[in-house]
Formats: sequence, structure tokens, C-alpha cells
Amino acid sequence: MDKLYYMGIDVGSTTVKLYVEDQEHQCVYSKYQRHYSDVKPAIESLIKEVQEHYGNLPVKVVMTGSGGLSLSKHLNVEFVQEVIACTKTVETYIPECDVAIELGGEDAKITYFESTLEQRMNGTCAGGTGAFIDQMASLLQTDAAGLNELAKNYETIYPIASRCGVFAKTDIQPLINEGAAREDIAISIFQAVVNQTISGLACGKPIRGKVAFLGGPLYFLDQLRARFIDSLNLKDEDVIFPQNSQLFVAMGACLLAREDKVNKTTIDELVYILDSLKDGISDETDTLKPLFETEEDRIEFRNRHYRTKVKKRDLNTYQGKAFLGVDVGSTTSKAVLVDEDGSVLYTFYSSNEGNPIEVVRKILKEIYEILPKGVELVHAGSTGYGEALIKSAFKMDVSEVETISHFTAAKYFKDDVSFILDIGGQDMKAIKIEDGIIQDILLNEACSSGCGSFIETFAKSLGYNVADFANLALQSTAPIDLGSRCTVFMNSKVKQAQKEGAKIEDISAGLAYSVIKNALYKVIKLRSPESIGKSVLVQGGTFYNESVLRAFEQETGIKAIRPDIAGLMGAFGIALIARERYQGQGTTLLNKEQIDAFSYESTIRYCQKCTNHCMLTVSSFNDGSEHISGNRCERGANLPPKSKQLPNLYDYKYRRVFNYRSLTAKEAKRGTVGIPRVLNMYENYPFWHTLFTDLKFRVVLSPRSSKKIYEKGIESIPSESVCYPAKLSHGHIESLIEKGIKYIFYPSVAYERKENITQGNHYNCPVVTSYPEVIRNNVDNLETNEIIFRNPFIDLSNRKTMFTNLKDEFKSFGISDKELKAAIEHAYEELQQCRLDIQGEGEKVLSYLKENNMTGVVLSGRPYHVDPEINHGLADLITGEGMAVLTEDSVCHLDKELEELRVVDQWTYHSRMYHAASFVSSQPNLQLIQLTSFGCGLDAVTADQVAEILNARNKIYTLIKIDEGSNLGAIRIRIRSLKATIDKQENKEIDLSKKYKPVKVPFTKEMKDERWTILCPQMSPIHFQFVEKAMQESGYNLKVLPSVDKGATEAGLKYVNNDACYPSILVAGQMMEALTSGEYDVNKTALIISQTGGGCRATNYIGFIRKALKDAGLEQVPVISANLQGIESNPGFKITYSLAKKVIIGAMYGDLFMRVLYRVRPYEKEKGSANRLYQSWVEKCMKNIETGSMKEFKKNVYKIVKDFDELPLLDIKKPRVGLVGEILVKFHPTANNQIVDIIEREGGEAVMPDLIDFFQYCFYSTTFERKHFNATAKAAKLCEFAIKAVDFLRKDMIKALEKSKRFDPPASIEHLADKAKEVVSIGNQTGEGWFLTGEMIELIESGAPNIVCMQPFGCLPNHVTGKGAIKALRKKYPQSNIVAVDYDPGASEVNQLNRIKLMLSTAFKNLDKE
Repeated sequence: MDKLYYMGIDVGSTTVKLYVEDQEHQCVYSKYQRHYSDVKPAIESLIKEVQEHYGNLPVKVVMTGSGGLSLSKHLNVEFVQEVIACTKTVETYIPECDVAIELGGEDAKITYFESTLEQRMNGTCAGGTGAFIDQMASLLQTDAAGLNELAKNYETIYPIASRCGVFAKTDIQPLINEGAAREDIAISIFQAVVNQTISGLACGKPIRGKVAFLGGPLYFLDQLRARFIDSLNLKDEDVIFPQNSQLFVAMGACLLAREDKVNKTTIDELVYILDSLKDGISDETDTLKPLFETEEDRIEFRNRHYRTKVKKRDLNTYQGKAFLGVDVGSTTSKAVLVDEDGSVLYTFYSSNEGNPIEVVRKILKEIYEILPKGVELVHAGSTGYGEALIKSAFKMDVSEVETISHFTAAKYFKDDVSFILDIGGQDMKAIKIEDGIIQDILLNEACSSGCGSFIETFAKSLGYNVADFANLALQSTAPIDLGSRCTVFMNSKVKQAQKEGAKIEDISAGLAYSVIKNALYKVIKLRSPESIGKSVLVQGGTFYNESVLRAFEQETGIKAIRPDIAGLMGAFGIALIARERYQGQGTTLLNKEQIDAFSYESTIRYCQKCTNHCMLTVSSFNDGSEHISGNRCERGANLPPKSKQLPNLYDYKYRRVFNYRSLTAKEAKRGTVGIPRVLNMYENYPFWHTLFTDLKFRVVLSPRSSKKIYEKGIESIPSESVCYPAKLSHGHIESLIEKGIKYIFYPSVAYERKENITQGNHYNCPVVTSYPEVIRNNVDNLETNEIIFRNPFIDLSNRKTMFTNLKDEFKSFGISDKELKAAIEHAYEELQQCRLDIQGEGEKVLSYLKENNMTGVVLSGRPYHVDPEINHGLADLITGEGMAVLTEDSVCHLDKELEELRVVDQWTYHSRMYHAASFVSSQPNLQLIQLTSFGCGLDAVTADQVAEILNARNKIYTLIKIDEGSNLGAIRIRIRSLKATIDKQENKEIDLSKKYKPVKVPFTKEMKDERWTILCPQMSPIHFQFVEKAMQESGYNLKVLPSVDKGATEAGLKYVNNDACYPSILVAGQMMEALTSGEYDVNKTALIISQTGGGCRATNYIGFIRKALKDAGLEQVPVISANLQGIESNPGFKITYSLAKKVIIGAMYGDLFMRVLYRVRPYEKEKGSANRLYQSWVEKCMKNIETGSMKEFKKNVYKIVKDFDELPLLDIKKPRVGLVGEILVKFHPTANNQIVDIIEREGGEAVMPDLIDFFQYCFYSTTFERKHFNATAKAAKLCEFAIKAVDFLRKDMIKALEKSKRFDPPASIEHLADKAKEVVSIGNQTGEGWFLTGEMIELIESGAPNIVCMQPFGCLPNHVTGKGAIKALRKKYPQSNIVAVDYDPGASEVNQLNRIKLMLSTAFKNLDKE
């Protein structure tokens, strides 16, 4: 018997690792190398190397890593999850480790090795991984190792956004442009990675104990490790840095290869299989239509684009005046010299090399050298990112915001241009033009997937230069469909395709399509090509790439114009502007001698003039002048502050809400109460301050928000995708605790005051309402410091329940009813007074604007957007541009005309925005800018509605997304462009007769009688087949759409705001796909959708669908709302008793089948026997639904249970996995990527709670609403009756299940509520609310402690009762094993799978222990 060897192969996202050892655990061979996306040859070369050195060894092989799965099948070797492999190594070699931080090429992971193994992985964003570091290094013209060298000599660390590689670029670019030291930038990049890892992954679980650093980047970059150690305050003895840490995963695979089940093979055999594997695309990859069908197409295309040329003139023969334009962009600098009639004399284009001042100096030097005698440079202008810096350095004559420069250049080529698309290195601009004025400017704020640098990065990583890479695409016959998603995840898509053997040209062409799709659907949100008009001009360096240009034409069907100076348009435009503004005066531009003598140095200092502490870059020039940038207002730049005289209601409101005097400690006979300065306190603080002061408490408010406060709370944030205002509240609570406050009061205000009669409802946003719950369950310091933290659920619009709730709250303080009543009255008066003061101030500003003939901007957001840390001093930026700032609630009371909306008006704060928009649309001197926080789900509903109200009267709509990153570059561009546009259209009259009116088509009795088709979206295939039957039996021609396919998601993304949640995209997509498929007569079809009327976005799906219909030109299609509240009525659709009964019977059958089928299917003796039994029963049950007989139902139920009880099963144990989460994602196979199949395939058993329970939950909540909010006694009685009625109908099913051997009956809703109360309040009633937490506890207690909690990315209620409750559940039930998985159209399936598999591997371990 020969010696056996063990081999571990780890195929990562960017590298391959191989590790071979003998039986004595001696390492024979190990290697780490990049695979440049070509995995097969890389592995082959490594194995051949072993073959050369050691000959034909007998080996047992285990493969692991994100790219190893498909390859392991071909080599028929064992595959394990990388997590499991890594854990194995850690347990073997460093058993003392508590937490392992592992960074890979595209993934970052933190694994906690405490009582239960728990792992966090990056979800939908790849900020802060190895690929991110490479991307950032290329900005500094170096590589990761170079960054590390630079970082050793740093002096200061700058704040850099790490949420996205592109944001980080936007933060780094200005630093480079403003001349910060490269050493400092390098260390700042590392710090950004650390912040992203800690805040994005730890999600509320502190990193304590002994920490191990694993993975390539942490192994090779000691400065990055140093930043981690420093940020986590680790002592030396707590740092574990094992040798070979970059090979840890491969080593684990090697250890696992020792298990008996692994087959033996030999090195020769592996090499043989690898050689014989064909290179070629597997049939799984989706392809798009080729860029050119025929050679003729290509010739026609080239000839057409050859025509659009600028007039050129030879500089050497020219005599006369010349005008210079310089455009300093984010990555390149451009210059153009034109003559008196606009012909081009000279052009220059080069990358900034991180130092634009030097580049511009080089340009000027060169121009002065080549200018012939008789040519005089009389006027010069600058534009672009570095506009102000260049203007002050070289004393340019004019400067203009880049959008206007681009527009000017475009008009030169086409006078009636209607649309300009500019794709640059890392920004994308789209400008819409109507009647010669700019109507709309769109920039990519959140994500740069699909800009030019994106293709460049890819070309580089594949070893091509951009031009060759682009030309390859033109030969492609089957471009690969890469979707449009995050740059870094796109990497994995490309790698996937390559692993499957795709050709480089197909990848290049696929990328070209992807760039365009991103621009069109994500940035411009294009619904139809008509909306961008006939004459379209494309520009920006990216369009030199013919494959991108062609992809644009293929995708839109429009023949675009691309000027031959596409990359120089900004500079050409500003040169034309300089020519236009020249009136014979001389130029102030530095002359030849001054340019030769020119020098500058830049220093960084922090402005101390207010709490923002802006980081200022001061560039001092040799003539003694200086330029200060980075400041948000004039004070930092030492200019006379003109903005201080202009009205700024953001300032006023902040002071008005919070400037109250508190009692001294002596006066406060009832002690001290702490109130955090967060979310709804920006609205209700006057109320609470007055109340507590009247009751003799000293009120202590947490300090003003700042980055420091945010960092205080970063450890306990459970959900990385919640909005920044919510994340800040953790820090505010921590700072109250630091002040030694023992009683913190932070109420959950579910309903605001009702402000006008037309309002549909007056909820607060789910996050605002329930965030105190998250605080209670996640901030550990509350417990360790024994702090009394109270968050009663309250309804501000109902004084009666307000009194009873507060009486409850204060019972230990001995407050008399009379005293409390008086205090409440006084508090309401003060709140009202504050409101009136703000309105009065608004009216004052309006008359000031009229007198001075000025423009005002209504900066419309939520109350908490007045926090300078959240809006980044945006209001000062606007007053700095000479416009006054108003708040939405200072003008919304003046609106008298808004009657009807397309959306359901369910949230108070947003209701104000609609009215403010309506008011602005009637005022010539007002503009509206809407502020939204990144990750705000509700604004998916509001943004489109506000835009529609403004567009009805041709007002410009501007939406600005703000995040923790405070770079205002792009925002400044938008505000300045808005201003330039307003100046151009000053005299435009508003046509008041145009009024916003949405279209609602009712479903009539005639339609029902004429058997119109009613399309119903799919939700749960098992249930809906019965619902469909029930409806058809009741006389409706109802069709449930099929279990969705990919086309529905595509259609959804096209027609629905992409920030909307996944279910709404899916539901609307299904319907739109069906309607546009040509299968149905659109003039005889209606749609149906359920409406809950709750505080979650689901109530507004109907609005999304109506908007989609309008955009598709199908406004005639009626949408039926199926609800029990009577939100909308349709004469042709009534929910009758017999219909309801049939639907409930159908739903009960669905629940029963789900229970029995999922319980037995994983264990069946004969493959497919369970499904056959199920199918045979479905037909019988359909007959029962026709009759609606309860007797028959009872009979069938017992029989079904008996049949499934007797199905022959294998005697094996499998882990049970509970599935909970947002209702659509939970039941809909496409939404959750077939999770039931995944779990059964991976050897588990899926446990799905009942659908009917969700309705029970809705009914049950009403009792709480009666007590705490504003439900009527009648509603509460009705719902109590409904619960009993459903239980009565279900009783036979429950009895049958109780008697069976294999199955458990569903728990009663009361039982679930009692369980949930231990963790969250019953007041959490949006979405799945407390019911979600209750279900998780019920699962844990009934033998399914492994749980997948599913939510759409950015589902607001789940931040609270899903992700926010996991920590509390783990504390209470240490055996629980819960993984939260986000689903959205762009989420990577591989990642979801990895997380689910990790959870399962823990489940198997726990099973073995039992």
C-alpha cells in the first residue's frame, strides 16, 4: 500500500490556491496564484507542477471556493463549502480563535466561533473587498502592494465612503484633484475597508476576544491589518495572524479530504480529465442579439458615424483671436482652442494622473509654445469637477457648470437636440431638453456600474488595452447577457461565463450592452425610447468605443449622433461659451512668463466655524492667492457670507424644534429623562419636552449629530441596508448612556396627527415607528448599565388612547390624572404652536421672495432631514447659490388644489410633500428639490408621485439621494444646473389650467358579465390554484399568472421604480409582461391585486401598477383592489360570503398540502411518490371547491392526512429548516430562487408556516390598535369574530393533524402573540410585524431551530422584527441557527446559496450532536 496524499484546491473569485500534504500532516506543496478569470488552465498548471516534482501521487482531493462547484463535478471530486473548510482549519490549527475576519477577492466574511457558529458575508455590495482595494489602487497608478508601501508613511486619515467602490472613487478623486498626499490617501482606503467590514458585516454583533486575520489581502497587506487592529482596539495577545493564512481554505479542504467518504484518484487522472475538458460555452448562459447581423450593417454604421465632424482649422496658418476651454473631469483633463467662428485649432486629452493642476499647467505651457505670431489668446474658461480650482489657479476669465457646457457643445452639432447622454469615466449624465431649455438632469449618484472606467477595469484584468478589447466585441456572434449590476459582482458574472468557456469577444460585447442597459434603465429609468425624443446626441469618452455606441442603437432603436470629439465636448462647450461672452476686454489668464514661474502647494485643515468641521484643502499659489475647497458654505473660504442674509428655514426649523430650556436638577422633583435627538423627535420634540417639563422632569437631549456620534453606535446596527438617519440613533442612545442618564424615553409613534381630510391614512414610516424596538433589542449597553428604556406605542392623533397609554407609562411616578391631562393638553398646544410658527415663517419668506424678485427652493424631505449631519449642509449650499430655502411643512398648508393621487396617501410626512409639490407647481418663483436617504423604501412610492405632480405644469423635478458619504460634488452640479436652467426660463408663465389628475378606471358589472379576463399575480402556487378555481366558480374569469420567469423581473425593472421592493417589482412585472405579450385582448382584460391598508408599501402596489399601465400606454385597463377595508370599490367586484368561504377552503387545502407534502417528501422511499400522491388529491379537492361543501372538506381532510401518514418513508434524520419572512418572498418560488428545492436538495426538510395565519395576524392586531391607536370598537369586535370564524373552519384540519403520527397542527394566533411579546411589541404591525418574530419562536420551540428569514432588499418592517430581532432570539435560544437572506433582482444567487449552505452545515453539526 503506497503512501496516500491529500490535496485541497480552493478556487476563489480572483485566485486559485492548492495545498498538498502527506499522511503525517507535512505540507508537500502549496501555491497561491491569480487566475485572471481563467480557472481551468490555472488549476491545470498547478497540478502539472505537482506532477513534475513528485510524479503520479495517489491523492484524495477535496475542492472548495466560490468558483469550484462546477469544476468539481467534471473532475468528479468531493466539493465542500469554503466556510466549512475554513472553519475546519481554524478549529484544527488555532482553536483559541473567537472571531475570524477573512477578506477575499470579492467577498468579505466574519465568522464567530462562540457557542454556535455564526457567519456574516457581504450581501449585495462588494465595497471593502480585495477587488475594491485593487480598484482603488489603480486610481493612484499603483497596485495593492504599492498602496501598502505608501500607507507606511501616512500623516492623516481622510473619511472615505466604503459603501461602494465608486463612491470611494468620488471621495478619493477630489482628494487627488486637490493635491492630498498619496500616502494619506492609501491609508484612508484601508480605513474605509475596515469601516465597511465592521459596519457592513458585524451588523450589531461586536467583535471581541481573540481575532484571526485570514485571506489574501490581510496576509499580504500589513498596513491593512494594522488599521483593523487599531480600529478594534485589540491588544497584542488578542491578534492571531497564522502563517499561511492566505491558504487557510485550501488547508481546510485538505483536512476534510481525510474523511472516509472521499474517493481516491491519482494526479495523472486529474491531469487527463482537465486536458479532455472542452473549452466552450455551456448551454446555461443567456445570450443577446449580436451587435451586427451582417457585414453591410457594420459598413453602414461606420459611414453614418463618420459624418458628424467638427470644423477644424490649421493653427499654423490661422491669424486672429483664439478662445480656450479647459474641462477638468473626474479622471481626465481636456482642452480645446477655437477660433472666432468656432472651428477647432487645437485639442488635448490626457488622464489627470491624480494631479490636475500640473496637467493644466502643461497644457497652457504647450499652447503658449505653439501659438504662432498673429494669434492672440483673448479669453479662457474652465468647467468640470476642477472648475473652481483651475479658475483660481490660472485666473481663467469664465467658468460654467459642466452640464451647461455640454449642452452648448451639443447645440453646435444639432440645434434641436432633445437628449444628451454622456458616459464618462465614472459618471454618467443624461440631459433632457425641451424647447431649448434643460428640463431634467440625471446623474448616477449611488452606483457607477456601467461607466467607462468599468470597461477599462475589465479590459485590464483580462490583459487587453481598451481599444483592442472594444474591437473584439464587434466580431461577437452571441454577446453574453450580464445583466446590469454592481461592478464587482459583474466580475463574478464574467468569471462564471469564462469558466463556462465564453469567448472574450462575447464578453466584451456583453459588457457594452450592460453599460448601456445600466445607463438607460438604472440612471435614466427609461420606459420607452419615444420619451427621449428624436434627436439624440451621445458623448463622453466611452462612446469612442464603437461596441457601446452600437449597443445603444440596438437597445433603443434610435440612430444617435456621435460627434468626432465625443470626449472633448465639455472643453469645446466652455470654449464656445468663452467666445460668446468675450466683449473686447483683455484676458486675466496667466501669461507665458507667469506660467513658467507658477508653483503651488496644498495643505489640509479643518474648518472650525461650525459643528460640521469640513475638511478644507487649501491650495496656495506663488502669487500669494489661495483657493479653498471642500467647504459647504462661504465661512470656510473666508468670503463674506452672503448666504447668511438669505432666509434658510432649515436653520430656523432646527432651532425652533430643539431650543427649549430644561429644568435644573433642583427644580426637577421627579428626576431626569433622556431623549435622543433622532427620527420622529425632529417632529415631536416640542410635545415631549413640554410634557416632561410640566410633569417636573429635567429633559436631557442627546447632542447634535456628527460622524463621531455615528461611530459610537456603529457596533450595534443590525441591518446594513437601513437608512442613515436610523443608523444615527444608535450613537445618540450611546451618548445619552455616556452622560449617565438612567431613564431614556423614546416612544414608538405609529400614527402622526391627521393633517387634512383627504389623507388616506397618517402612519409614520415603519422604520420611524419601530426603530426604538431595534434599539431595545440590539444596544447591549442598555442592559449592562441597567438603564430603564421605555418605548410605548403611541398614536398622536387620538388624545384618548394617548392619555391611557401615558397613564400606564408613568404609574410608578405618582402623577394624578388631572396633572397628566393638563400636561398632555399643554404639550399638544405647544406642538401645534411650533407647527404654526413654521408655517408663519414660510409665509414670511414667500413675501420676501416676491418683494426681492428672487427664487426659493422648497427642500422637501422628512422632518429629520433638517439635521446638518444628514443633509451635509445642503441648505447652505443652496443659499450660497443665491436662492432661499423653505421646508415642505412651511408651505404645504397653502395648497388648495390637490384632490386625488395615484398612490395611497398613507404616511403623514409624505403627504406634506405631495401638497408642497402641488403648491410649488402653481408658483413661478419656487422650485422643489426632494431629499431622500439611501435605502428609503417609501420614497420609491413618493418620488414618482411628486414628479408627476410637478411635471403636470412643466416644473423641473430634482431628486437628491443622501447617504453617510458627504461628497457634495455631484449635488453641487445638480443645484447649479437647476439654477442655470431657471435663469434661462425666467419669463415662462405657468399654465394653471393644467392640473394633476390621475386616471382610475373602475371594474363595472358589464365587464363581469362580458367575461373580461381578470389577471391575478402568482404568489404561492400550491394555494393559488385553488383560489383561481374558487373565483371562477363565482363567475369571474380569473387567470392566475404562471410561477414567474425571468422576463417578469425584467419587465418589472423597466416599469417600476427600481428602489421599490422586490415583490412589487415582481408583481407589476408579471402583469405587464402578460399584457404586453399579445396573449390577452388589452381592451377586455382587468388586473386584480390585494391591498392591506397597512403602513407598509404593499398597500401601494396598486399605485405602482397604475403607473406602469400609464407608462405602457394601457391606461384603459382597470385594476381591481381586493381588500376588506373598502379602500376602493369596484361595482363589478364584490367579496360575497360564498366566495369568501370557497377561497378560505382553497387556502386551507393549500396550507394542509404544504404541511404534509414538505414533511414527507424529503424522506420518501420511492422518488416522486409524494408528488404523485399530492397531484392525485389536487383534482379531488378542486371538485370540493366547486360545491363549497364543508362536509366534503371535513371528509377529504381526514383522508389526505391518512394517505400521507401511510406513504412509505425511509428511516433517516434530516435537519428541519423553517422558512419565514416577507409573505410574497416566502411563498413565491421565483422570488426566493426555489428555496424549498434548495433545502431538500441539500439534505434538509423545509417547514413552512401557514398562509392563513397571516390573515389571523391582521385580525389579531386590531385589538391592540383599539387600546393604543385609533381602531373603533366595531372593528375590534369584527376582527375577534373573524379569528373565531377561521378557527372554526380550520378545526377539522387541526383535529386530523393532531391525531396523525407524522404531522403537527398549526399553533393558534394567541399562542404566537404571547411568544412574540417576549421579544417585540404587538405594536409592530407593518408588513409581517410581530408575527414574523412569533413564527420564528414557534419554529425554534417545535424542533426547527434552523431558520431562513427572507426579505426583499430594503424591506422596512424586516429591519425591525426580522433582522432586528435575531440577536434577541439568539440570546434567548442559544440553539437557534438563523440566517437572514436578502432577495432582490440584482442579488447574487451564489451568495444566497452560500449563506443557506452555511446555515445547513451548522444544522448538520447540531444534528450529529443530538
